Amino acid sequence: MIKLLALKNTYVKNEDGATAIEYGLIAAGISLAIVGAVYVFGGDLNALFEGLSTSLSGGE
Repeated sequence: MIKLLALKNTYVKNEDGATAIEYGLIAAGISLAIVGAVYVFGGDLNALFEGLSTSLSGGE
């Protein structure tokens, strides 16, 4: 019975999976921030790169 309680306590204190879940949540948050930035600034960036392309190609 003591071994069973010790095994239960070890299982409850094991936090290896929690770290992986935390890293997954951080990665999801970063990806949401990137998607949001592209959505908000996408049109402006497209216009900027088109202007640069026109300038570099000699204004054709």
